[in-house]
Amino acid sequence: MPKKYTAQCACGAVKFAFDTDPTFVANCHCNDCKRASGGEMATFFAVPADDFSLISGAPKAFHYVANSGKGLDRNFCPECGARVFTSNLESFPGTVFVQLGSLDRPDLVAPKLEMFNSRRLSWNRPLDLPQFDGMPS
Repeated sequence: MPKKYTAQCACGAVKFAFDTDPTFVANCHCNDCKRASGGEMATFFAVPADDFSLISGAPKAFHYVANSGKGLDRNFCPECGARVFTSNLESFPGTVFVQLGSLDRPDLVAPKLEMFNSRRLSWNRPLDLPQFDGMPS
């Protein structure tokens, strides 16, 4: 049976899917997310690892230790370089963080909070969502 949500990298070599409706969907303004995304922030959401299915491709993982001191693996397509998900999160075991832009239907998921707002650039205005200066608890 097909999964509810499908996603892929820019070139389509790496594809994955899951069924869980995301509940933790964040716009993150931390410096780690800015550098990894190449933008002012990153929008990502949590999916249980046991619901996450790699359909095709072999993403390359880059192990990174975030400012929190905790490790994680950023996964990207070795063909096009698009970052698609983050796995092996020491701070969130059993969870995969999916980049919103990798979804085939990103319109199905909307941010529910903004975090690390102390790092937000002055020209980026807050959305009408719960705001956190750091990681929500």
